[in-house]
Amino acid sequence: MLRPHIAVFGCRNAGKSSLINALTRQQTTIVSDTPGTTTDPIKKVMELNGIGPVVWIDTAGIDDDGALGAQRVARTKDVIKEIDLALLLFTRNNIGPHEQQLMAEFERSSLPFILVHNKSDEIPLDLDIAELLSQKCATDVCECSAKSGDGIEILLELVRQKIGAFTSKKKSLLGNLISKNKTVVLVCPIDSETPDGRLIFPQVQTIRDILDHQAIAVVLTEVSFPEYMKKNDQVDLVISDSQIFDKVEQFVPTHIPFTGFSILLAHRTGLFSHFLRGTHILDCLQDGDKVLILESCTHHVTCEDIGRVKLPNRIKSFTGADIHFEWINGLDPLFEKLDGVSLVVQCGGCMVTQKQLAMRISAILELGVPITNYGMALAYMSDIFERTVAPFIDEH
Repeated sequence: MLRPHIAVFGCRNAGKSSLINALTRQQTTIVSDTPGTTTDPIKKVMELNGIGPVVWIDTAGIDDDGALGAQRVARTKDVIKEIDLALLLFTRNNIGPHEQQLMAEFERSSLPFILVHNKSDEIPLDLDIAELLSQKCATDVCECSAKSGDGIEILLELVRQKIGAFTSKKKSLLGNLISKNKTVVLVCPIDSETPDGRLIFPQVQTIRDILDHQAIAVVLTEVSFPEYMKKNDQVDLVISDSQIFDKVEQFVPTHIPFTGFSILLAHRTGLFSHFLRGTHILDCLQDGDKVLILESCTHHVTCEDIGRVKLPNRIKSFTGADIHFEWINGLDPLFEKLDGVSLVVQCGGCMVTQKQLAMRISAILELGVPITNYGMALAYMSDIFERTVAPFIDEH
């Protein structure tokens, strides 16, 4: 998911929820003088001018106490794993041990952050302290009042600068595969897994990337695709949903590059080479082997579900072996399920942040467990693996 995630941290009653409301100009979270009102991270999507959609996250106080408070603090620190920018609130010109500990966590995670002195309508930021903090922490120090609104626009501009630097480093899905006025055909099946009235997120991302390249996007289903290809020979690239590789590939002339949406995602996230190596383990699976399927989003299962139905059936048919399958939904813990796993198959990961996906995959790779993704696995079992990964091989 390309939306930058920004979290607001601070001690209880530092004004985190009030700041979120001021930044989003909505009553996004409950505000109260009672310490500990925010118990779990709360997310709010907002269109930020000059950037696009971002996700704001309100968190529990980092100084919460007691057994339940410790759990809340742990949940708050877990947020660090998924965000791209942190706003650390402090008041009364005081950076205490809780804030210092959290800044150390930011540094360990290479997470950019802004120090925000809130409630400046009550006690203004001391400029000498601001200068000292800026030099010591190598970051921006901003003052504002969530109550009066003073300084909010300045803070938003700092956020735009930080996030702008982050988004400029984002890798294009299509990269150098296409250029201006080239034609890209996207083959998108419509089944019970397709959201009503919408395309799935990887398809939307790809269409936008094509437009950013000033190229031409043609979107159709596998039913219309053969006839389209008969009538049009000026096609420069075909991208298909991996579930219908078999139905699409046969109608794509060999001189036209052909790949899948999830393979595009693997390339952009930098995980392509790991998936490339892991896919070949499909040839080695035997009776009793365990395959772990990671579904990064949560959804209701249908008879056409790729991760729960189609992919397992395809692997069983391809290997001829009695494979034991297990699944992990969303970002649930995975370590206890990695024991004895022969292969991990990751979905496209389009509904989690790139940071979340990278950290999850790195934990698997550190244990030496082979990993692939849906698209590469299906291409391999359809005997078109070399063709679908060929557009990216020169980079790896």
